[in-house]
Amino acid sequence: MDTRQCLECNEPVKGRIDKKFCSDYCRNAYNNRVNKDSKNLIRNINNRLRKNYKILSELNVSGKTKVTRSKLYDRGFDFQFFTSLYKTKTGNTYFYIYDQGYLPLENETFLLIKKET
Repeated sequence: MDTRQCLECNEPVKGRIDKKFCSDYCRNAYNNRVNKDSKNLIRNINNRLRKNYKILSELNVSGKTKVTRSKLYDRGFDFQFFTSLYKTKTGNTYFYIYDQGYLPLENETFLLIKKET
């Protein structure tokens, strides 16, 4: 007699010998519960990147402009989240969120640029 039980609801599992769940619902519920923490982390990071991208896009309509640090902070920009760095031969480091970038300048100002693709 087969005594396998569903990993989610503990109901008897019928069918293939390697089957672990009694239904698609239980399989999805189990995997969502198991992966919840890592998915939340990724979702939160993506939300921060999306917000930073939106802020840069709204402030940089011309493709190249200067803004102050306080203007970025006031809109909720988070300087810890970016997708890539580009270091020039002169030593300047541009921070990018996808195709929107910024370069820290003097006096708490930033040059916002859009990378041409």
